[in-house]
Amino acid sequence: MKNNDKTNVMRILDAQKIPYMSHAYQPDATMSGAEIAALLNEDAEKVFKTLVTQGKSSQYYVFVIPVKEELDLKKAAKAAKEKAVGMIKQKDLLPLTGYIHGGCSPIGMKKQFPAFLHETAVQYGTIFVSAGKVGFQIELPPQDLAEIAGCHLADLIRS
Repeated sequence: MKNNDKTNVMRILDAQKIPYMSHAYQPDATMSGAEIAALLNEDAEKVFKTLVTQGKSSQYYVFVIPVKEELDLKKAAKAAKEKAVGMIKQKDLLPLTGYIHGGCSPIGMKKQFPAFLHETAVQYGTIFVSAGKVGFQIELPPQDLAEIAGCHLADLIRS
């Protein structure tokens, strides 16, 4: 991939000398995470989405969970040591993170927020997350993602 084809996430990983593989797909605005996993020929349990919430304290938090799963807000609040957390409005995502819906990555946000990665991620040699642009995913070891994004492992999904 030429340098001018790289996303900001890829440039951050390159600068930190963190190995990754990039994957591109033809995006569709109505595409679900499971459909993206299928396009990548990957198990949906290895493809993760990035969700941004705000706690009762007004602090923002980032949660990275498998695409087919739903964030359990009570478990998320417990992980963040908050009384409660709620999803931010979609219109607030770009000004807050620098990313649009469908292209939000836990790496390279405008400001680094406390981040949490669902505990199943460590079961896999590599996982997929958004490369910071719709139509692009990166694949990397979950430990590398946790390190670069400052993620703590936690049980975050609805049972």
